[in-house]
Amino acid sequence: MMKRLRYKLRQLFVVYRHEFYLTFHDGGILLFFTFLPFIYPVLYSLIYNPEVVRDVKMVVVDHDMTASSRELVRRMDATQETRIIGYAADLNEGRRAMDSHACYAILEIPEGFERNIGNLETGNAVMYCEMSLLLRYRGFLVAATNVAMDMGAEITTERIDELAPLAETLAPGDMMPIGNVSLGNIENGFDSFIMPGIVILILHQCLILATCMAGGAKREDPRLIGYRPINEMPSVLMTMLGQMLCYMTIIYVPSIFLYHYVPMIFRFPVAGDPFAEMAFILPMVLAALSLGFIIQGFVAQRESVFVFWVITSVMFLFLSGLTWPRFAMPGFWKFVSDLIPATWGMEGFIRMNTNGSTLAQVRDPYIYLWIQAVVYFAIAYCVHRWVIRPKLRPFLKVSNVE
Repeated sequence: MMKRLRYKLRQLFVVYRHEFYLTFHDGGILLFFTFLPFIYPVLYSLIYNPEVVRDVKMVVVDHDMTASSRELVRRMDATQETRIIGYAADLNEGRRAMDSHACYAILEIPEGFERNIGNLETGNAVMYCEMSLLLRYRGFLVAATNVAMDMGAEITTERIDELAPLAETLAPGDMMPIGNVSLGNIENGFDSFIMPGIVILILHQCLILATCMAGGAKREDPRLIGYRPINEMPSVLMTMLGQMLCYMTIIYVPSIFLYHYVPMIFRFPVAGDPFAEMAFILPMVLAALSLGFIIQGFVAQRESVFVFWVITSVMFLFLSGLTWPRFAMPGFWKFVSDLIPATWGMEGFIRMNTNGSTLAQVRDPYIYLWIQAVVYFAIAYCVHRWVIRPKLRPFLKVSNVE
């Protein structure tokens, strides 16, 4: 028993050491372990920065020229999202200013704005926004909505006071105050919202793509690329475990950079315990590697992995529930999203990193990830033993496949 155990451990060490050599002598595999985790999150974070916009320029076309229209303009200028830079004579002049990027929105107040308000009718104002940056549109929309609600509430209060002068003494102030506290995303920034999930998806894709490229390299002629198949070892299990340990060792530092230092560098919400997050990420890493081993059975060439990358990256993002809630998905697509390790990885990591949840509070995603890791590893073992090994036999020195 001990002799057999030592033999298995020796196999594991040989595979582990040899896979290190292959990885660091293969530019394609090394690219996925360096470019994806170190460059991708920085690029994404810079694209979505700044998270919020302040004092975006706006011009006003005021056809009414009354006290109410001037009050509307004054309040719009007082918001933190917009800055009124001046008036335009007509809408065409305002459009020319927008076309030249002197401003990014036009507020048009039609004639009769104050008269309609005095007659208890709706006072309409039209806002035109330039859509080159959605963050600007969001800021204009928030500012216009808040100003309209405040002015509407004050006008309603004045009308009630005219009808019942003592009503203000019975219910002074705002009878239904609204307070908005964004837990985990204080600035309501898009970057802080999406990047905690993106970093997990990047880690997930990095592991699968590197594993698939290694599998595709085993199918090619070793004389052309200098790649000697690792499957010379007689044990399929030790070969898979050695490769997994090698990839986990290589991805250790990049993964810490992804889920710990990227949020710190770009000041994303960081409320979780790093050691608890590391424990949560472990089964997702194992599940992603096992899924990569399964896909190796369908990868005949190294370049095939790029097709898989293009097809799955966007699909995995949408199926994760990050951009569209999973409860609103049709049953089939929700079932497909359940099969993706990144789905549960994102769900649990966002709770821990953004809202400070403990490992016990993300118990369900954590259990699902361990189930996926075990099931996918068992399927991967069958794929390697009965699909991949027979195709690699011409390259093997040892024909006794266990």
